[in-house]
Amino acid sequence: MAPGMSLSSVNAIVILNIDDGSRIFAKYYSAPHHAPTASSSHQSSGPYADLKSQKTFEKGLLEKTSKQTGDIILYDNRIVLYKMESDVMMYVVAGVDENEVLLYNVILALRDSLHLLFKQSVDKRTIIENYDLVSLAIDEIVDDGIILETDPTIIVQRVSKAPTQDVNLSRIDLSEQGVNNLAQLGKAKLTDWLRQGL
Repeated sequence: MAPGMSLSSVNAIVILNIDDGSRIFAKYYSAPHHAPTASSSHQSSGPYADLKSQKTFEKGLLEKTSKQTGDIILYDNRIVLYKMESDVMMYVVAGVDENEVLLYNVILALRDSLHLLFKQSVDKRTIIENYDLVSLAIDEIVDDGIILETDPTIIVQRVSKAPTQDVNLSRIDLSEQGVNNLAQLGKAKLTDWLRQGL
């Protein structure tokens, strides 16, 4: 690999409230394998190491993108991809030398995963009420700045809620035929669910 190359390509994923610019979700990444050098040992790692610099960046970012109609901008020497949904703005922030197409797939994966999880209602209230699912979905997409998955159906399968009702185990048919019937039912339900979601 070339000296400057790294799998860690995402600097931050941020979700902001459009109305007042408040932070709903923010996760900033720094490459986990970069050790501080002697000249930079007094600084924290990452481009936005403290809360003040993060808030300043987010405020400027929202001001810059709130009136835009595109999906990508260059801001603060970073590539920023963004999508607006209802009353929130979602951002993926990366270095200027990163692949824009791959980053665009990340923002689409985030948006589409939330649409599938929340049945098309992606807004501030829904995100706050389901903060755990949002956090899990983002962790499935990006971990420590490394892009792991961009297929929304796979992401949703990994983070979907477990059944809320207790299952009566004595009523489950564990014979070979019973398991086969259950598998067929599951495939049919998943197919129906995916058709409704898309």
